[in-house]
Amino acid sequence: MVVIVFGVLLAFVLLFNTVKILNEYERAVVFRLGRYTGIRGPGLIILIPGIEKMVRTDLRTVTMDIPSQDIISRDNVTLKVNGVVYFRVDKPDKSVIGVEDYLHATGQIAQTTLRSVIGQFELNEILSQREQINVKLQAILDEHTEPWGIKVTAVEVKAIDLPIEMQRAMAKQAQAERDKKAKVISAEGELEAAKKLAEAAQILDTEKNAIILRYLDTMREISSGEGKTTTFFPLPIDFLNRFISNK
Repeated sequence: MVVIVFGVLLAFVLLFNTVKILNEYERAVVFRLGRYTGIRGPGLIILIPGIEKMVRTDLRTVTMDIPSQDIISRDNVTLKVNGVVYFRVDKPDKSVIGVEDYLHATGQIAQTTLRSVIGQFELNEILSQREQINVKLQAILDEHTEPWGIKVTAVEVKAIDLPIEMQRAMAKQAQAERDKKAKVISAEGELEAAKKLAEAAQILDTEKNAIILRYLDTMREISSGEGKTTTFFPLPIDFLNRFISNK
């Protein structure tokens, strides 16, 4: 009876170590007596017990946060910058043979690359050229991780934290820019109004009846409205001109 139980347990152990099932997004890097023999999967694979060993590799895209880094920009401004990197295992054999832990290695190279690249730009460039910085980060990371069988698909700078003093200085600068635009717009409005008034004065000077029509329209505006009891006595313009000329 003991022999039967031992035989069943041994068969179960051999079956467990022989038959493996891999999901669609997984691959098995197989070693035979310590030597790399190939990549198998997905689905059902069979290993030689005690001779072959496999390392399971996930091919799905990994989202990795880059911790906040203290960085000094090219114009000597201290920043705190964090980001996120998206990558996947492109060649399972290299990710197992070429590096001990590709997740840790990719995270470390992402941090150092973020510090070195951001430090090459000035503050205004970092704030306005984020897309170009992301592209440069992706290119550098992809180049460094390619020997490990890793494909970097995207890198994004998530947040840029500025010192309080720098935030206040930028707020003052933005307010000054808004005040400048407001004054320019007001001056342009005054200039346009002056031009229109000059054109109106020329028309009134050439058309004698135009000033009379304008005078009558002003009288109508004064007398219109609810509850108004305004009384006025219109005088002809020529009548006033006689008195002025006699002086």
